Amino acid sequence: MSLPARDRELVQIVNASMADAARRAGKRLACRPGCTECCRGVFAIDALDAERLAAGMEQLRAAQPDVAAAIEARAREWIADRAANFPGDLLTGLLGESEEDQERFDEFAESAPDTFCPALDPATGLCQVYEWRPMICRLFGPPTRREPDGPLGVCELCFVGVSDEEIAVCEMEVPHALHEQILGELPDQRETVIAYALLRR
Repeated sequence: MSLPARDRELVQIVNASMADAARRAGKRLACRPGCTECCRGVFAIDALDAERLAAGMEQLRAAQPDVAAAIEARAREWIADRAANFPGDLLTGLLGESEEDQERFDEFAESAPDTFCPALDPATGLCQVYEWRPMICRLFGPPTRREPDGPLGVCELCFVGVSDEEIAVCEMEVPHALHEQILGELPDQRETVIAYALLRR
């Protein structure tokens, strides 16, 4: 499975930006291996994230088949447990694009705030597809803007008791334009959820 050529560039830029933001944040950034705050809840991922996860799982099946099988088992269980209320295509996992579809997904997500991601190893609290994780996962922790003109958000575990000015100094730069450009090159840009992306072949 091949990814768009510039996805590697996007990931490298985001990783470097995260490292820079983490350096500026220092101890104010609570993110550590085993912290699973960003692995809870139900959220949509875009088509580029889904392609990257599928490509990662392909590599994992070849290199660590036991790990890949465990992830797939958790993904199938995740889907089976939520099939009755899943607000998308049950076969493909693709989500609708209308306003009504978005409202249905929001209700679905709100009904399972403590759901853990199937890529999370329950024994270690570590992501088993970390190298290929979605952008929303890569942007969690430091102060970031999920949209170019959106509000500055930060993990509730980080920057506790710190002023807005200090938070702003640690903002992580996000290459939104590059992300949108690469996403726009994909033939199908509908969103899905991680569980379905992990099972894609």
